[in-house]
Amino acid sequence: TQQPLGGKAQFGGQRLGEMEVWALEAYGAAHTLQELLTVKSDDTVGRNRIYEAIVKGEEARPPGLPESFYVLVKEIESLGLSIELRETDGPGHSAPPQIEEPAVEEKEESTAALDSLIGDLEGLES
Repeated sequence: TQQPLGGKAQFGGQRLGEMEVWALEAYGAAHTLQELLTVKSDDTVGRNRIYEAIVKGEEARPPGLPESFYVLVKEIESLGLSIELRETDGPGHSAPPQIEEPAVEEKEESTAALDSLIGDLEGLES
């Protein structure tokens, strides 16, 4: 799910439990909570966008969806249920969805690199 590892030994991320989330919510720290639950957690696309905005000196764009959400969608689809995501402008209004799933090209490049590595390892066994 692309979430940070746990524990100091694995250079893991900060643990944010359910009660901590409630406390931040009670204090009205919505932006901090959004950052902790998306960009600093497992929103890999959003993390790259924010990094680019910082480097270029631009205003940060809103974060995307966390990878764990895509896992949830796939689990629901595996039950035979169809999911249609909609982004709303307000009550009673809906806009076309603008949800970005990680690019297929990035996944294909990673798969090709892994296949190449496996081929190299198989060549060593011969």
